[in-house]
Amino acid sequence: MKEELDENTRNIVVIGTSAGGFQALIELFEKLPADLPAIFLVVLHIPAHQPSVLHSILSRVTSMRVVAAQDGQTLKAGTVYVAIADRHLMLTEAGIRLTRGPKECRMRPAVDVLFRSAAVNYGSRVIGIILSGALDDGTAGLWAVKDRGGLACVQDPAEAMLSSMPESAIEHVNIDFIGTIVMLAKELTKMIGSRIEDPTLHEVKARHIIENLISLKGNGLEAGVMELGKVSKFTCPDCHGVLVQIEEGSIVRFRCHTGHAFSMKSLISEVNDAIDAGLWDTLRAVEERILLLRQMAKKAEAVGASGDATECTRQANIAEKRLKPLRELVLDPKFFGHEDG
Repeated sequence: MKEELDENTRNIVVIGTSAGGFQALIELFEKLPADLPAIFLVVLHIPAHQPSVLHSILSRVTSMRVVAAQDGQTLKAGTVYVAIADRHLMLTEAGIRLTRGPKECRMRPAVDVLFRSAAVNYGSRVIGIILSGALDDGTAGLWAVKDRGGLACVQDPAEAMLSSMPESAIEHVNIDFIGTIVMLAKELTKMIGSRIEDPTLHEVKARHIIENLISLKGNGLEAGVMELGKVSKFTCPDCHGVLVQIEEGSIVRFRCHTGHAFSMKSLISEVNDAIDAGLWDTLRAVEERILLLRQMAKKAEAVGASGDATECTRQANIAEKRLKPLRELVLDPKFFGHEDG
């Protein structure tokens, strides 16, 4: 690594994207020169059960070496390392690390994990890029990149298929460049290889080291998660542990002692999912009670216990009446902040 890349220039490029980012990545690597003196690391949100083919597709549009990231790989200039399913892609001084650390923003691989690990270990050499995507994974990671003296670039939200990730980054982070994919490719070509005035100017924050250790080792308590902020009023929707509130500038995030991390948007999304599941469970349970009551009424009627039959039928009718507003709530898209269509 040291033989191939100058430690005093910007040459570590981390790219994060989600929904709508597939085509953006293809276009970006089509436009980038193949001989740039840098390494590239890419996280695209993908389902845990579905192998990624992104590295194969990107290898068709660039003559750079494109590989699916593997644990323990050394870093080589002119290479693109692509995150695989259900593994965080991390960058250490020794090279690539893949972990099954706790999810961040509901994701594994998560953009924040990659960006933070690059910032902690490579500081001002890092250029972070956020492309199309939903919610806000990558915002906290891009903050860490800037905090260490790196550069931050964002796809123009007007061009992005889903503008939420770029918009969140722009709202919370001091961005160095915003543009279309074509413009990003040109600007990135200029940024790569530019000199770093003082690599030691921006010291790494203790909280970023702690969070990086959590992703690397998966032990929040051992890493010092409770030192990241004040205990919040909320519990982790994944493990029901207490959530610590982390504040960086205008960014508010949460992390539990197990290690799961959430932005405010991803936390409300996870809570919405839990409410939705709970409502459907309640609906099912009440429907089962109605079915049982009606079956009991039939059995009672068959043996001549008309009083019992009448009472079971009465209770079933009351339950059906009271179930109606619950069913309407379950089916109402506006309850979770979504309009029809």
